[in-house]
Amino acid sequence: MNMSFRSDQAAGVLLSTAVVLATLAGAARAAEEKAPEPADPSVLRICASEVEQPYSSRNGEGFENKIAKVLATAMDRKAKFVWTDKPAIYLVRDQLDKKSCDVVIGLDTGDPRVLTSKPYYRAPYVFVLPKDSKLDITSWDSEDLKKAERIGMAQDSPAQVMLEKLGLFNRNFNYMKSLIGFKSKRNQYVRVPPERLVGDVADGKAEVAVGFAPEVARYAKARSDALKLVVIPDNATRADGQHLPFHFDQSFAVRKDDAQLLADINTALEKVRPEIESILKEEGIPLDELKKTPEGRQG
Repeated sequence: MNMSFRSDQAAGVLLSTAVVLATLAGAARAAEEKAPEPADPSVLRICASEVEQPYSSRNGEGFENKIAKVLATAMDRKAKFVWTDKPAIYLVRDQLDKKSCDVVIGLDTGDPRVLTSKPYYRAPYVFVLPKDSKLDITSWDSEDLKKAERIGMAQDSPAQVMLEKLGLFNRNFNYMKSLIGFKSKRNQYVRVPPERLVGDVADGKAEVAVGFAPEVARYAKARSDALKLVVIPDNATRADGQHLPFHFDQSFAVRKDDAQLLADINTALEKVRPEIESILKEEGIPLDELKKTPEGRQG
């Protein structure tokens, strides 16, 4: 047998093996990416992260899980959670848009990726402070902010924008990075654990933290003997003079082609506002009054 024949034979074997492997890989991907379930009018499929406490967790203890169940009941549907082990920031892209579920709980009202319902609550960012703090911090204009050596916050948040404006970001950089274990945020979302943000203040490792009230309220309530929440006024401006929001309306979200489901949600929402408010208050979230439109409607 000449060498060129053996080389051709070997190449043929390798090619066949490659084709088989590619076929198997394609079959595996197809199995993972199952076709969306057909619509069932008796079920409300809710996009949900199992790693997004206090909002959502597989054991159903997230406050958004509870709100979803209340909403489904008001719509005469059964709540079905479609779980992912990814952070909630990916729910629209990886679940809602792929039609594996139909509703996302708790998006900013007016999010351009989706249709959003009438807002069902409005919440502020807050300063988390020790109850016995000697620092008088009530707004971004408070002079005592400059006395804080460690200020807890999330990267790329409104808090970071303000600390940069106030010239306090660089001295706080290492501490901010330590909150995420010095992980790189390149090509990935890295969340600051809200219980760590709150716990560091309670344990004296930071003088103050800044967080979105729904994210930190549960943990501050658990340490209410040591901590207080101070609502940040919604009057902050960036370095260019533009308003920087610190209070946000929250809505239910559906796909842009799901207008009928949105209408059904808005109808149900009016029935269950008191129940939803009760859940939010039990969570310890300080709530703003929802704004009124010129027609007198909440919006």
